[in-house]
Amino acid sequence: MSRILFLTQVLPYPLDAGPKIRAYYVLRYLSGAHNITLLTFVRPTDPPEAIEHLRQYCSRVETVMMNRSIIQDVAAMGRSLLLREPLLISRDKFPAMDRTLEKLISQNQYDVIHADQLWMAPYALRARNLAQKKGEKPTLILDQHNAVHLIPKRMASEKRNLIFKAGLKREARLMAEYEVDTCDRFDLTTWVTSEDLAAIQEVNLHTQAAHSNHATVIPICIQPQQISIMPDLDDRPRILFLGGMHWPPNADAVEWFAKEIFPRVKSQVPEAEFLAVGKNPPAEISRIPGVTAPGYVENVDEYFSSSRVFVVPIRAGGGMRVKILDAWDRGLPIVSTTIGAEGIACVSGENALIADDPEQFSAAILKILKDKDYAHKLRAAGKETVQTRYDWRKIYQTWDEVYRAARSPSMKC
Repeated sequence: MSRILFLTQVLPYPLDAGPKIRAYYVLRYLSGAHNITLLTFVRPTDPPEAIEHLRQYCSRVETVMMNRSIIQDVAAMGRSLLLREPLLISRDKFPAMDRTLEKLISQNQYDVIHADQLWMAPYALRARNLAQKKGEKPTLILDQHNAVHLIPKRMASEKRNLIFKAGLKREARLMAEYEVDTCDRFDLTTWVTSEDLAAIQEVNLHTQAAHSNHATVIPICIQPQQISIMPDLDDRPRILFLGGMHWPPNADAVEWFAKEIFPRVKSQVPEAEFLAVGKNPPAEISRIPGVTAPGYVENVDEYFSSSRVFVVPIRAGGGMRVKILDAWDRGLPIVSTTIGAEGIACVSGENALIADDPEQFSAAILKILKDKDYAHKLRAAGKETVQTRYDWRKIYQTWDEVYRAARSPSMKC
């Protein structure tokens, strides 16, 4: 049994976002064999009962409130400009987290410090430095949900505004350098997709040599529903997107779909509806006929059960889209871009349809809406895929190998 300090940038419950789902099931799996202290940022909207839920898997839960403000964002921009530090990293620096970290390290000894996502890497490195001053040698593990530099890089390719494009390109360069250097400072790094690992190795060939033995790919997994017969698809031609649109790649995806793809579908199926469910939807999409954007919805069951197609029109981002696993599990046929399906066992024409331009994307949706037998074939294959390849109770046994390596004397710095 290892004593683990588990650091997360989001409270890993309730399971309403991909990063939460990843952290939650990893934490839950590790809790079966290890003693875990969870140190996590929380937001004002996080429910207190979520923290209580996590206590059943952790010996201790410590929280630090993250209240973002315009002043803090401006200060982060200044640090980014002066220190050549990625803005996405600079804006997550909070003195309260440093103070809580110092308290925990002074009071406890940890065998492993587990950083969930790149945002928590600076805190994990600081924790190890504090522990080393006490004569301790904890192993550092970084769970990389994304090759983060790909997000601004891909977003830049879609922007027409030259100022935004230049800013995104700068952020991508800084993030690539930061990401490579940070991964090199951890003892073990896990990735959710082999594509993201390859992207980092491409940035710096030295990283490939340094981490060839200490990098593991473990996909994001969920707990599939155990049902033998899927319910019939709803008769209404409703198209569903699910994801927080405060995240720029999701906002871009929804705007592109609503403006460029959905009108093509509606021209042939006038009663078609597009449901864009998630916090902070772009205001202009609600003005498009047939588009509904209800914002954040706590219980999305009704939206899944009343839809015919699930769409993932992502053009930027990295990592895995957990929304695909959820849609498969709920028995919805999926249409996605290549980037949207990246890192997931999607085979176009078998368990999903892949399309990258408005004409092909709309044609794929229309095929599903008009051919119920084909839609059933896709959804049945998707359900089988998620049950066999993305069940955390089966796949996360790989974490045992990671933690055995972490306890190896050769890992100690």
